[in-house]
Amino acid sequence: MAGGITHLGEAISSEEVLFSLRMSIVTSTISTTLCMLFALPTAYALTRTNLPFKRAAETLMQLTMSLPYILLGFALLLMFSSDAGKALKDIGFAVVFQPSGIVFAQLIVNLPFSIRMVRTAFGDVNPRMEFVAKTLGASSFSAFRTIILPICRNQLVSTFVLTWARGMGEFGATLMLVGVTRMRTETLPGSVYLSISTGNTDTAMATAMIMLIVSAATLVISNILTRPIGQGRVETQKRLRKSS
Repeated sequence: MAGGITHLGEAISSEEVLFSLRMSIVTSTISTTLCMLFALPTAYALTRTNLPFKRAAETLMQLTMSLPYILLGFALLLMFSSDAGKALKDIGFAVVFQPSGIVFAQLIVNLPFSIRMVRTAFGDVNPRMEFVAKTLGASSFSAFRTIILPICRNQLVSTFVLTWARGMGEFGATLMLVGVTRMRTETLPGSVYLSISTGNTDTAMATAMIMLIVSAATLVISNILTRPIGQGRVETQKRLRKSS
C-alpha cells in the first residue's frame, strides 16, 4: 500500500476517485444518522423496559452481526427482487442498483452494531438516578435527556464515529445489493475493487491510501471528541509545571 503514496496526488485529482469519496461520505453520514436515530430508542427499550420478544430481538441482532455481510446483501437482493420488493419500487422505494441502496445496505449492516454499543452505554447508567429524577417530578424523556445522554456522551460519540467508519468501509452487502457502477454507485471500496479488476494497481493503492487517511483522521477526531472535559487544561498545566 505504501506504493500508493507516489500516486496519491493523481488519485485525489481524479474525478472518479473524488466521486467515490463524496459518495462514501454522504452515504455513510446518512446511514449513520439513521442508525443512531433507531439505536437510541431501541437500546433504551432493551435496557429499561420488559418488552415481549426481547430475547428474540437480542438473538436476531447477534445473528445479523455474525453473518457475512455479502450474505446479508444477497438476502436483501432476494427480498427486493420479490413481488413485495417490486411493489416497494413502484411506490418509489427503489434500492437495487440505486445509490439509495448503499445507504440501506450500510444501515442493515451497522444498525445491530450501533444498538449493541448504545445498549452497553445505557446499561452502565444506574437506574436509581432516573428513579430519583422521576420522584422529583421529571418525565421519562426529561430523565433520559438530562441524565442518560450526558453521562453516555462519550460512548455515543464513539458509537457514531465507529459506525460512520464502518459505513465508509462497507463493501460486501453493497456489492450484492447495489453493485459497483462507475460514477453512479461507486464508493471508495468499490473504486478500489474496480481499479484492481481493470489492472490499475497504482490507482487502487492510492485509493486505499485515501481510505487509510480517512480512517486515521476518524480515530483522531474520535479521541478529541471523547476526551474528558478539562483534560486538555490539566495536561497544559502539567507541561507548564515541568517547564518551570
